Amino acid sequence: MTAPLPVVVPEPGLPTAVTIYEVGPRDGLQNEKALVPVEVKEEFVRRLLAAGLPVVEATSFVHPRWVPQLADAAELMTRLGEPGRDLPVLVPNERGLDRALELGLRHVAVFGSATETFAQKNLNRSFDEQFAMFEPTVARARAAGIDVRAYVSMCFGDPWEGAVPVEQVVAAGRRLLDLGASQLSLGDTIGVGTAGHVSALVRAFVDAGVGVDRLALHFHDTYGQALSNVQAGLRAGVTTYDASAGGLGGCPYARSATGNVATEDLVWLLTGLGVEHGVDLDAVVATSTWMAGHLGRPSPSAVVRALGGTA
Repeated sequence: MTAPLPVVVPEPGLPTAVTIYEVGPRDGLQNEKALVPVEVKEEFVRRLLAAGLPVVEATSFVHPRWVPQLADAAELMTRLGEPGRDLPVLVPNERGLDRALELGLRHVAVFGSATETFAQKNLNRSFDEQFAMFEPTVARARAAGIDVRAYVSMCFGDPWEGAVPVEQVVAAGRRLLDLGASQLSLGDTIGVGTAGHVSALVRAFVDAGVGVDRLALHFHDTYGQALSNVQAGLRAGVTTYDASAGGLGGCPYARSATGNVATEDLVWLLTGLGVEHGVDLDAVVATSTWMAGHLGRPSPSAVVRALGGTA
């Protein structure tokens, strides 16, 4: 049976189309304690691409000691073959970049922090030292013709430092863009952001000379605010949203970070608003239901729970 769809009621002033940046295979799986076999990861990526997701972040070349779940990164990218070369991967440093270059990959991402404490815990670097670490990585990637995305985490709150000043986030984000990143993803790592905060942060970046077209938004749904925050982002003109199939995810270095906004829930919202996204909802629901079976628990996505028996 085909899944039902929401009634389409466009809201004036919103973007006509957006890009959903799927992070399930990397951000979604990185916090799973039980190791997922590489062949399951490969099928997960292939199914997401077949569902029409235009960007699927496949894995991370982080040291296996820190994220054992992604120790098979090179094997996964090799198994994905030529299509895999166009999928972004996270590279924490130059060693990670070396591995991406060896495999001929064309898109990488670096992951920075808007706060001192999280930079120390996640990168073992101070706030300022992280940029010095990223500089040669980004420069070498750009010189090799590789596109670089930058994430900045803890943009709306930090579990150790509390509220994070907007100007501090803008300063961190601009430094990453100045290094040569083409896009900046603003992360609500612990899900504490609200719609007004989103509007204020995007406005602050625009006021600082950063075009809204260079921004992406990355929400976690810890407090149930992710979709409200997406709508605030849409009203501010942002057209790229990170999401994770089935709402998988978290952060191994921030225990209060629960799942990312679910791709299915985001698709439902965008469809109802008449915003083009190009994603087959039935196919993503089926994929998330399949992955939930491999993980041994139901998906936290509201849409998957509602449609899982009919997709």
